[in-house]
Amino acid sequence: MRTFNTARSSAQTHRLFEQSVFVRASATAVERCLTDLDLMHQWLNPALRCEPVGTWDTAVGSPSRFVIQIPLLRPTLRSTVVEREPGLVVWGFEGFFVGRDRWECQPQIDGTLLINRFEFQIPNALVAYGFDTFAASWTKADMDAQLRRLKRVAERLYRSEGR
Repeated sequence: MRTFNTARSSAQTHRLFEQSVFVRASATAVERCLTDLDLMHQWLNPALRCEPVGTWDTAVGSPSRFVIQIPLLRPTLRSTVVEREPGLVVWGFEGFFVGRDRWECQPQIDGTLLINRFEFQIPNALVAYGFDTFAASWTKADMDAQLRRLKRVAERLYRSEGR
């Protein structure tokens, strides 16, 4: 049961992609998939690499960077954890996009509802045009595939822990 919503402001600069997935695993197992770098690389798009800046951590203020593995270009988003609570990680980022990527684990009776809200602006008009023309639909599809992969990783992790 996934939902997918997108919105763009009338100014054409603000973008919002929101989706959710039900995971048959504890919120703790799902959260580990968001905070353990090795697990994260099992569900992130292989063309996207999360790299720690210093020691990997998901405490508020912890920096990292997300690098798109495009030959020669390697566009990079600098990110910092801007909000952190049990079951919630919000990365703020800067680069060719400026915004937030919010991941929230909501415990349910028989699993976890994972909600991902990707909200951003593209300051450069040329980059915005390119994104809207070529990459927006790919990004939506990739986010959906990413959630399906995260669901599989979390459910496998949960089963392996004997639950």
